[in-house]
Amino acid sequence: MSSNRFLIHNGVVSPPSDTPLVSTFLESHPGAYTTTRTHNNASLLVFWERHLRRLTDSARILINSNPELFFKYGNPTDSISSPLMAFSRWESVIRSLVNDSVREVLPVALKERKSGEELAITALLSGNLGNLSEIAGVDEERVSRIFDVYVHVGMYAPSVFGIQENAAHLALVGRGRDVADAKYSDWVRFRKPLERLRPPLTTELLLSNDGDQILEGCMTNLFVVCRKNHNDSSNGAKDIDGYNTNTYPFEIQTAAIKDGVLPGIIRQVIIDICMSNEIPLREVAPSWSKREIWEEAFITSSLRILQHVETIQVPHSWKSLESKSWKDVMWENKHFKEVPGKITTIIQKEIIRKVGVESYEIA
Repeated sequence: MSSNRFLIHNGVVSPPSDTPLVSTFLESHPGAYTTTRTHNNASLLVFWERHLRRLTDSARILINSNPELFFKYGNPTDSISSPLMAFSRWESVIRSLVNDSVREVLPVALKERKSGEELAITALLSGNLGNLSEIAGVDEERVSRIFDVYVHVGMYAPSVFGIQENAAHLALVGRGRDVADAKYSDWVRFRKPLERLRPPLTTELLLSNDGDQILEGCMTNLFVVCRKNHNDSSNGAKDIDGYNTNTYPFEIQTAAIKDGVLPGIIRQVIIDICMSNEIPLREVAPSWSKREIWEEAFITSSLRILQHVETIQVPHSWKSLESKSWKDVMWENKHFKEVPGKITTIIQKEIIRKVGVESYEIA
């Protein structure tokens, strides 16, 4: 194993030689997780407060609706739901445990970081049914035995925004995820069968329930910039970073949470940016059948932040996704001429500004 990966479990740092790839780690442990990264030469931990909140929210959702995706041992039953409803009482303790683990492992990882690299940090929270008898206590020592806290750290070399070679190439290959409002580790295993349909050079796989309304990527949220008729610009002209919407009326589209997409951290950041800057955004799944009005597209995740899209492939027939290989599928293609587009570039700049305001400074 590489020595540039680190894992801490309930306060104990594992030897680097025993630390697996993050995908292998997630497949081995059920639970709620979140992944973020450092920025600006590993001086900032990106949107850390939002990630902590998403981690505890995901854990609560899994415990209440799908405990089998959260607990390590035994068979979860309705008998555990009552004591676990008190989860909110322990959130501050859990946050403290996660923060303590991050503070302990980051200095170790920073010593091994090479120039130009950032750190990718994955925090996972899982439950231990074997220690459920101790659930009456709310002190830190008892909670640490009920919940297992892991923090995995690896090295990450971010791509440079704006370079065409770094553009994303997407392909629609499967249906939307279950329990989409929570981020859980078993999804890593569930998405594996989709890989058989990945065309060459594809950088991300997209999900849809009907072959037309595109929900999100397996690891990202999708945004499409759609052209509108001048008559559709109901709010009047606006200047956005020197760009006049009356000259080029548009709206950004991304699937709504109620459609069954992951409430991504960067997804919400973009929604916040659009609201505060009066950038037209509508939470509606982009429709492949209306792709002629698509002018730009980008995907977001906490590691990529924002990646501009150059091509999207969708099966000509939705039923063809039952094929054994991508070679058996007839694909339709959408190619974006301007990569990255003007609106994508504006959004990217606003995100980086927000990173500087909201991120946790690493001493």
